[in-house]
Amino acid sequence: MVDAADREVEPVSSYLRDRMLGDASVETCRSYGYGLLRWFRVLWALDVGWEQVTEAETAALVGWLRHARNPQRQRRRPGSHPAGSVNPRTGKPTLREGYAPSTIAHNLTVVHGFYAFFQPFGRGPLLNPVPENSARRAALAHRSPLEVRQQHRRARLRPKIAARHPRSIPDEHWDELFAQMRCVRDKALLANYFASAARASELLGVGLGDVEWTKGQLWVISKGTRARQPVPTSPEALAYLAAYLEEDGLPPEGMPLWRTRRGEPRPLTYWAARRVFQRACEIIGANWTLHDLRHTAAKRMARDPELKLHEVQTILRHAHISTTELYTAAGLDDLLDKLAAFYSRPVQPVAWPTQYAADDIEAVFGAGQ
Repeated sequence: MVDAADREVEPVSSYLRDRMLGDASVETCRSYGYGLLRWFRVLWALDVGWEQVTEAETAALVGWLRHARNPQRQRRRPGSHPAGSVNPRTGKPTLREGYAPSTIAHNLTVVHGFYAFFQPFGRGPLLNPVPENSARRAALAHRSPLEVRQQHRRARLRPKIAARHPRSIPDEHWDELFAQMRCVRDKALLANYFASAARASELLGVGLGDVEWTKGQLWVISKGTRARQPVPTSPEALAYLAAYLEEDGLPPEGMPLWRTRRGEPRPLTYWAARRVFQRACEIIGANWTLHDLRHTAAKRMARDPELKLHEVQTILRHAHISTTELYTAAGLDDLLDKLAAFYSRPVQPVAWPTQYAADDIEAVFGAGQ
């Protein structure tokens, strides 16, 4: 990270270097860098040195993030739904113009970790400028996994974060979306995303030697552990993959399966794959994302009566089964048929078992029961 004079900000470099030595991923360090860039921009605007900060500067950061316009939300295509609205076709809200509460909470975590890193070296303020809930930290540090999770108050300046349930693509939308894929490569990519429930970046790194055709599985580099792990795939997805390799040829040695189709062959990046998917969604007026494909596959697996929940956890490679349980929750879209039948049924009169006396029922519940 550099300042306005294009000079390296040494404390940030030291902290990010320590994160990388602690085996943090490149994406994690990148997000931490952006969080610290927002923090230092506030300090530069207030003309306060990073070692002389107090909670007042943290409050200024939170206040700015709550009201500032996120530049990433301004890049909208003509005719797209405005920021913060709900897509009428999918029922999925679009991102609002400002910074999300989760982004604010993440930024506070980054700043807290930044000053906690320098505290043992005697650098920075004596007290961490980001408030924390010490009672919550103490309780979580000694909590048994078998105990019920206790509710704690949020630390000051921490935003409320609403629980988000994963959204899946309905069957009728899935068929319509798949029909918009322009070439065999895109169909093969979409089919393997759906069958393997792999993350977007994981599947794009699969090479020819990572495909086990007879066993019906792919080997991916896990996003969390960065270990090479197997994921399942379906015969239909493998058939699309074989058709893609027959049409475009085998990849050069050391290159992933998924390549660009124009010019010199290059590995297909995440941003290019996302744009392919976005283009198809725009045609049908949807706002699904690549990660929604993983949610869709996970939800179907979790609701299959032949698959046990711990088996789905193994397939999805979740560290905790509580994460897998999120896919078993019923949404309002799943209850539309049952609600339609409920509204069409006449109101049933209240009936009491015959062993209860009418006088007793009236005394407890009132007249007319």
